[in-house]
Amino acid sequence: MVSERPPGSGTVGLGRGGTVTDLGESSGRGPGAEDGGTLERLLSVVGAGAVELHTAPEGLRTKVTGVHVLDALEPAIRARELLLAVGVDPRSAHAVDVVRQAGEAGAAGVVFGPGRPEAAARALQAVAQESGTAVLFRTAWCTWAQLVGVLRAGLAAAGAPAVPMAGDVRLGDLDSLADAVAALVGGSVTIEDTESRVLAYSSTEENVDEMRRLTILGRRVPPWRVAAMREAGFFQALWGADDVLHRPARGQDPERLVGAVRAGGEALGSIWVAAVAGRPLSPDAAETLRAAVRAAAAHLLHHRTHRSEGRLVEDAARALLEDRGSVEVLAERAWLPPREPCAVLAVGTGTGRPADDNPAGLHGLLTLHCAALGHRVVVVPAGGRTLVLLTGLEGDPQRADAQVRRLGNALAEQLSATIGTTVKAGLGDVVPGLARAPESRRSAEQALQALIASGGPHTVARSEDVADTVGILQVVDALRELSLPARTSVARLREFDAEHGGSCLVETLRAYLDHFGDVSAASRALGVHSNSLRYRLRRITQVSGLDLDSPDARLLAQVQLRLGGEAGGTRL
Repeated sequence: MVSERPPGSGTVGLGRGGTVTDLGESSGRGPGAEDGGTLERLLSVVGAGAVELHTAPEGLRTKVTGVHVLDALEPAIRARELLLAVGVDPRSAHAVDVVRQAGEAGAAGVVFGPGRPEAAARALQAVAQESGTAVLFRTAWCTWAQLVGVLRAGLAAAGAPAVPMAGDVRLGDLDSLADAVAALVGGSVTIEDTESRVLAYSSTEENVDEMRRLTILGRRVPPWRVAAMREAGFFQALWGADDVLHRPARGQDPERLVGAVRAGGEALGSIWVAAVAGRPLSPDAAETLRAAVRAAAAHLLHHRTHRSEGRLVEDAARALLEDRGSVEVLAERAWLPPREPCAVLAVGTGTGRPADDNPAGLHGLLTLHCAALGHRVVVVPAGGRTLVLLTGLEGDPQRADAQVRRLGNALAEQLSATIGTTVKAGLGDVVPGLARAPESRRSAEQALQALIASGGPHTVARSEDVADTVGILQVVDALRELSLPARTSVARLREFDAEHGGSCLVETLRAYLDHFGDVSAASRALGVHSNSLRYRLRRITQVSGLDLDSPDARLLAQVQLRLGGEAGGTRL
């Protein structure tokens, strides 16, 4: 499970004769990289560690083609570019003028320095709505100089064409990316930063070479190896090459490939490939690595800029929602107002399967879209759903409720269009402060669960909107541990279906009861003739002894079918 650096010798330090074998033509940046991308894609790539979106009145599909630093002596503002308002106090009237002028010039957005006083933020949001340009804030831990490089690299990565191998890898998940590349090249993979520190490595066989083992165990290339490669001119060759570098197998040292990861002219790291257990790499390993370094740019940039501060905020918000710890302390850690009205939204894709209800990227998209709509939130993944803690709502309860409903409708519509899957949102009750946020969370989760269980066309609801479904789900949960006689009618019916290799009679009974005994409607739902349904109903009575004329028998049967009890029927 380890990776290695090739030994350094000769003029460059990769081959036996001291040369580097350069395979194929330069891959460069993919077509379309110069076109940048959308604001949504750029911010997804850059992550939360460099810049924070405040509002985007024209939406996140706004095209971004470049970055421009505001110069008081040359105050030109370019269309579709991000304007970095260096030296402009966001609290000043000058800041308002800059946003207005940027909107008139068609700029994609304006980035101000760190710190976002609420009064200034409201003023900037108002003028942004008028002018139609986005407003963003640089984070305190990213300097202006760093931000220029990060945004330019982000634009290059955001505009690059999609690479199929990375399509299922969550943005910034370098371990999964390493595993994906390793599976394609037939070897072991290590992803490193520009300082030769190991960021990720593939899971592979135990029979790996000593250098790979040392590199992974130390989480970086051994210093003596780095010094030897630097002296041999390896790094100059690596960062200057436009293609992957190759070193054939030599003695106990396996065959290796390495490619530099770049974006916007900035080196972000490298990907190393080494053969394992004496087996050669796949014939198209070099081409695979060329594609991998293009795909890795967005992942490395996101990894670099997604700092631990975001995780601390998320952890504090999760503790608030779970009613753990001091509200005042947690609110301070999460940068949230403790005594302003707030609410929780529970968001999922509505499949009912945890693996599908929180797809890759939903967390980041929720944060971006909430910011674009003018809301400051903390997004917390929670199993098969995602929770959105929304604070700073209007003091008037009705207006606050309207804010929450507008946000829920907008998120369901926009995210469904973005990810291509129906997104549903349960709206929690508005509560007066963070101390009661767990109550709002419970009502939001109940509403989302009811939306998913009903399977209807509605995508947004409060718990009171779906109170009947919430109620039956609570009844079902309360009855799950209730012991019943072993031979109820439904239990006997399940046994019969199991013995005859199907679920024909159980599904027939379910459809009949769900349609209130309407034979025609139940027949249409099952796709069978009415006479066939009547025959099945007679068989149900014969097999199970169920009295369809008894309200009590029908109620018990429907509850058991809803619960999906065990075949033996002894437990609900």
